[in-house]
Amino acid sequence: MARTLERDRPSGPGFDQRPSSSPQSQLGGTVQTYGWQWQGQSLTVTYETVGEGDPVLLLPAFSTVSNRAELKDLAAGLAPQFQITALDWPGFGESDRLPLDYNPALYTQFLQDFVAATFETSIAIVAAGHVAGYALTLANQTATCRKLVLVAPTWRGPLAVMGVPPTVRKGVKELVRTPVLGQALYGLNTHPSFLKWMYRRHVFVDEQRLTPDYIQQRHQSTQQPRARYAPAAFVTGGLDPVTSREVFLQFIESLTCPVMVVVAAQSPPASKAEMETMAAFPGVQFTHLPGTLGQAEEYGDTVAETIRPFLASTPL
Repeated sequence: MARTLERDRPSGPGFDQRPSSSPQSQLGGTVQTYGWQWQGQSLTVTYETVGEGDPVLLLPAFSTVSNRAELKDLAAGLAPQFQITALDWPGFGESDRLPLDYNPALYTQFLQDFVAATFETSIAIVAAGHVAGYALTLANQTATCRKLVLVAPTWRGPLAVMGVPPTVRKGVKELVRTPVLGQALYGLNTHPSFLKWMYRRHVFVDEQRLTPDYIQQRHQSTQQPRARYAPAAFVTGGLDPVTSREVFLQFIESLTCPVMVVVAAQSPPASKAEMETMAAFPGVQFTHLPGTLGQAEEYGDTVAETIRPFLASTPL
């Protein structure tokens, strides 16, 4: 089970409290914070817990608008049977967005430390999109993970998928980190009209969900101070957990815990081909459900209904 904190006082090393007016509930649960150190920098990470039962950690996909609110329907569908914990990654959502060099080493270490500090028993993990590689790394390197679900899993950032050379991607990342021009480029990339275009292109299937209120909420989440650093790393491939498909597939092949892959039926062809390859591995349970790269959000209730029996089953 997950450790819980009293809201009016600290409860152990690694944790701290924020004013109640800071992080807001996105899932209808209890909001808490976790204090973490990375290379001498202190970060406060926001997470939320809802439901009762065996612990399940939900990991939202990396994206320009990444936040735990995307997993609201998925969490609601699982909370009657499990204790759900969902986090905002460092540099995203309501967690601190320091101007760090966000990279795979940072997120690999963070996930290991967060899980070790937060949970008292082994957990199931449901990882969406691009964070699949980090969940796989954790499952392979520790005995913490008892079940693993990968929802519309990918491993390459947008510019890498588009075939942009590494040197160009690195240059774009450094340009976005600059004070004036970088903020201007980030502003263009997070303008409501661009966000809507992005969602229509490869995130949602049903365009009717892209209401002005929804787009405004997503735009608002991108407007925190220092918000551009982690998204810039993601978009340019700086958060890709591996450098090749072969290494990624080796992570799946070497798993000792049960794993399920949820293939998003309307994903872009290249991404869907990757998902199908993962699903084809011996011993991997898989299913095809509606959705594209934002499947965990758009079809969260359907995903929850589908993966519940897998999460509840007893390993042989």
